Order: sequence, then structure tokens, then C-alpha cells
Amino acid sequence: MPGSPEPGGPYGSWDLYDPARPWRAPGAPGTSVAPPPKRASRLRASDPERRVGAPPRVVLAALLTGLLTAWLFYDGLGANLLICGGATAAGAGFAARAAGRRVRPWTVAWSLLALALLAVPAVWSAAWPGMLAIGGALALASLAVHGGRRWTGVLLALPGILWQPVPAVRWARLSMQGRSLRGRDRIVPVLKALVVAAVLLTVFGLLFASADAAMADLLGGLSPDLDLAQLPGRGVLFVLGTLTALGFAHIAAGPRRWDRTEVPPGRERRRLEWALPLAALNLMFGVFAALQAVVVLGGADAVLRNTGMSRSAYARQGFWQLSVITVLTLVVVAVAKRWAPRTTVADRRLARILLGLLCVLALAVVASALGRMWFYVDASGLTRLRLWVLVVEVWLGVVFLLLIASGLTRRNGWLPRVVLLSGVLTVAVYGLMGPDAIVADQNVTRYEQALRTDPHTAAIDLRNVRDLSADAVPALDRLPEPQRSCALQLIAQDLRGEAQPWYATDLAVARARRILAERPPVDDSPRVGHRACDRAGFEDRDW
Repeated sequence: MPGSPEPGGPYGSWDLYDPARPWRAPGAPGTSVAPPPKRASRLRASDPERRVGAPPRVVLAALLTGLLTAWLFYDGLGANLLICGGATAAGAGFAARAAGRRVRPWTVAWSLLALALLAVPAVWSAAWPGMLAIGGALALASLAVHGGRRWTGVLLALPGILWQPVPAVRWARLSMQGRSLRGRDRIVPVLKALVVAAVLLTVFGLLFASADAAMADLLGGLSPDLDLAQLPGRGVLFVLGTLTALGFAHIAAGPRRWDRTEVPPGRERRRLEWALPLAALNLMFGVFAALQAVVVLGGADAVLRNTGMSRSAYARQGFWQLSVITVLTLVVVAVAKRWAPRTTVADRRLARILLGLLCVLALAVVASALGRMWFYVDASGLTRLRLWVLVVEVWLGVVFLLLIASGLTRRNGWLPRVVLLSGVLTVAVYGLMGPDAIVADQNVTRYEQALRTDPHTAAIDLRNVRDLSADAVPALDRLPEPQRSCALQLIAQDLRGEAQPWYATDLAVARARRILAERPPVDDSPRVGHRACDRAGFEDRDW
């Protein structure tokens, strides 16, 4: 039939990818071209075996997601992320069902974790954990629709959504071309009539409103409150939401199988040139671990006396270097594993022993770094950065434990997904526990303890808490005056003005507004909190 798509045409309902199909020049049937380059062949190995066309409900779900994004996201972030995330997941689910894909346990796990990450901005106000959670949710959602169990499959699937918008639009357009819709002859004329009526009413309504005040009041009450200056921003949000939803649906309809991407193994090195540097490194790590054991058993005071440094200076000097060593050790393990000798059983056994010993000794480095940071926090208080690096260091320790377990079991097929799972859980816990609230609570608790033990020397470093978000208000509200007003000054300024809609705010902001409304900071200066900070002994170069 003229105008109808061919059964095997692009994105038809049973359009299959055949890896054995020879390459043909476009528009020249039967004319062969040169074989693809080697890199292209590796990429083609991951091509989807089958991709179905976009059902109408997938396109409608994407458009609905775009409308929700334009409507809900303009005022801020909060529960709207979960709403739009659910609409995006529905569209991807429709596409996966049309493709006949089954729900697998790991898909459910990644999807639930992605939704948990999207809940972080709905609970807490701090920007950095929220942005980290949103990025992690997008990456996890991409992995959920792609699938993957090997390192290549997991790592390449995480950013997969980034290059989907253009192919997804083409996929939807080709799928909709020539598709017969039920009631099309009745629906299309009605839609055209509604569009024309909307244009006419808008034009003449504006003219009547400008000509008569009574007419302007009447039309103002009937028409929705729409700020024309917001249209460009809302238009961008609509496009962004629609493309994101279409991108996930496009993947779900026929994902790339990144697990099939072959990474050639590294060339085996001779046992001596591989094992000697690794053994020397193990020896250095062992000496460091022994010295740290001496310090833990009572040598810390002697070290402090010999170095002449304060407790915080000693801890600060060592922590960052040890953190770098921890990360570099993971790099060394990965590189050594790639070029390790593996021809004989003895070679493989030697590789497991040396790499396993290095991972065990690396745990001593992680423990020393955590101890020094705890030493530093106890001396100088907790900050956002110190809390974040503590969390990352704990996660690196978990990674080393997983590497050790992988070497002991001799099966590492589970390792990529479990390592990623541990990282995602770390990000989720970090975001949901409220980092700013923890930082404020720790500093306030230290100050309260100091007031009970030695009130004359008790002090709180307000630099650690004044720049926190609204998450910190419940803890900072416990401070006595004038420290309380000084600590809450910047937060109170940020929360002034009209409250955001429920879908564009978070629980922490609502709680902070309630506390500040009941007990506002003392305003005894034209600049809010200035005199309070002066009395608290806080100096700011901006004043």
C-alpha cells in the first residue's frame, strides 16, 4: 500500500538487526563497500540484536514527561524529581514491554536505587549531595535499561543516556510515520480547531483586555496566571524532559550490549619484571603498616614531640597523602592485573598472592587515613569536605575488601556490579543522611560539651557552619546567643521571600522556615546579624 512502511523497514514492529548482514552502500543494492575499520567492528559487536518501533503510548509518555518537567521544574527541585522520574520510567517500561524484555532482579535493584537517589533533593536542601544524587540516578537508570555484568558493560552503560537524544528523536519520528491511529480522522480536526481557537482567543482577548478594564478583570480571573517571560525557560525544560524520556525509552526498546565489547588483554610480562616491582611495593606498604601499629600502640605522643606539630597539623599533613596513595593503589592493582603473567598455574597463584597482599596492606593505609581524619575532626571540627572525604575513604576500604574476596573465591563475575552497588549505596546514604545537618550537629555538640566542662574557653568555629544550607537549622537553633543569630544569618537571608510550591521544595526548608518564623535571628543592625557576629567574636573580611 502506498505510504505504508515496509514490514522490515526502519523501526518496524519486527525490524531485527542481523550481524551477518553484509554492509551495503546506501541507495545501491548489491554494491559492497570496504569492511568497517577494526574499531567500528568492536563497536558493532555491541549493536542491539532487535529494536522495536516506538509505540504511540511511549511517545505520549515522553511528551507528558516534557510537560511535567516544564511545569514542575521551573520553581526548583524537590518531589518533582520523583514525579518526572516515575513518568520517564513508565515510558521506558512501555518500550521494554513492546520489545518483549523480561524484568530481571538487577534491573529492579538499579531502578529502585535510582528512585532513592532522586528522593535526596526532596528531603534535604544541600546542593552538592543533591546534584551528586541526580547524576547518580541518571547513570543508574541508564544501566538499568542497558543491563551489564562485565566491567565494560557496567562502565559503558552508565553514561549511555548522554548520546541518546538524537537517535531517540529519529527513532520516534520513523516509528510514527505512516502509522495508522484509531479515530485519526476525528481527532486531528478537533485538535486543529482547538489550536486555531486558542490562537484567536489569545489575540482578541489581549486586545479586549487592553481596551476595557472590566474586560481585563474578567479575562484575568478566567485565564491562568502565565508569565510570558517564563516561556523560554519552560520551553527548554520541556525539550529536556521529552528528550530524556525518549532517550531512556529508545534504550529500553533495544539496548546496546556493551558486555560484548571485547577489550584485548594486556601483553603478559615476564614474571621477574612484573613481580619484582610489586614485591618492593608490598615491602614499603608493610613497613608503613608496622610503623602505624607502633603509633597506635602508644607512640603518637612521641611522634608529636619529635615533629613539633600540633595534633590537627599532624593529622592534616598525613591524611591527603594517604588518600592519594589509596587511589593510586587501586590503579596499580588494575594495571598489574592486566599485565600479570597468567600462562601457568604458578603464574596465576603468584599474581593472586602479590595483589591480594597489596590489597590487605592497603587496608592499613585506609585505616591510618581514617584515624588521622578523625584526629583532625576532633581537634578542629567537622566540615562538608572532611565529611565527604571520610565517606569516600570508607568506600575505598570496602572496594579493597571486595577485591580480596574476589581473589579468594577465584570468581570475579560478580565484582563489577557489586563494586558499583557499594558506590551507589554510599552516595545514597551520604545524601539521605543529610551531610549539612551532621556537620552542624557535630560542631554544636562539641561546643555544648565544652560549655559544660570549661565554659570560659569554650568556642565554636562559626566558619564551619555559617555557609551550610537550611538542613543545619535544627542543630544551629540549639546555640546560645549571639552565636545562634550569627550562625543562622545567611540561611535566614536565603529563605526570605515567598515559599516555593510543595513540589519544588524539600522537607528541610519547610522545617527551617518554621523554626526561623518562631525564633528569628536577632536583628540589631541594618545588616542582619552583624552585631551578633561581632559579639560572638566572628570576623568576616566582607564586612
